Amino acid sequence: MPTCSRRTAFVVAILTLAACGRAGTAPAGPPRSSPPPESPPPATADGDSVLFSDDFSGTALDRDHWSVRITGQTVNDEQQAYVDSDSTLYIAHGADAEGAEDGAALVLQPRYEPGFTTPQGNHFDFVSARIDTRDKFEFEHGIAAARMKLPAGAGLWPAFWILGLGDWPATGEIDVMENVGDSSWVSSAMHGPGYSGDTPIVQRYAFADSDATAWHVYSVDWGPQELVFRVDGKATYTVTRSMVTRYGPWAFDNSKYLILNLALGGGYPGAVNGVTQPYHGLPASTVQRIRDDRVRVLVDWVRVTRH
Repeated sequence: MPTCSRRTAFVVAILTLAACGRAGTAPAGPPRSSPPPESPPPATADGDSVLFSDDFSGTALDRDHWSVRITGQTVNDEQQAYVDSDSTLYIAHGADAEGAEDGAALVLQPRYEPGFTTPQGNHFDFVSARIDTRDKFEFEHGIAAARMKLPAGAGLWPAFWILGLGDWPATGEIDVMENVGDSSWVSSAMHGPGYSGDTPIVQRYAFADSDATAWHVYSVDWGPQELVFRVDGKATYTVTRSMVTRYGPWAFDNSKYLILNLALGGGYPGAVNGVTQPYHGLPASTVQRIRDDRVRVLVDWVRVTRH
């Protein structure tokens, strides 16, 4: 997402402990057999290794995979606070999942709560949801994909993105899919040192036969020399290392984690729709849709694979 300070991430330290024996000590019993080799990761029908997969088929979010993030303030003049609540983040089943492949989907749903106050004393009129895999799953290079169904409404800002561990923008950011409420297109982008915020590494994709309110698979094939963004398997944007290094260092050979969120209004939507009232980037018509419980982002599944 085109922003700055929201990109702060944390570095994960992994400690590996090894046991050692003293040479020349007689065994107390029969020699122990070597531990069995680790099982290889599962594979797709194409033979790719599956590094991460969640189809949201349970009764609640799997918190072994995801963390729910809570923010007391936001950046980009966004109009929501992120909360951990069953009202903004839940699993839908059956008809309520609106055509998810296995009949279940994760839902991110904003709510109108005028005067909502955070513990820090910040005030918002909306609450929403943001989740990520930081400290639970990170990867370097691979294919990250999500099947999603987006809502219509100017100023709605759903995103599926990938962020590195460390200081932003040096850590690198990959925006697999963003939308600001115009359901005729989605965008992909990359951010790093010298090409962050209003990044020059960005591309819109205009739908031909449907729009973002239908189910689509958004993905990026992230390699050491290039990234290929796709919608429903169709390549929509290819970014090479040389394209990036025209602007600054390549920031995409490090571990990163997945993020799903739904922001409301703020700088990016406002720059597109020109709305300033009643909220920056968020017109009254979209506010009414939120109040009427007509705004939901559905996520059928998220997967990370590697060739």
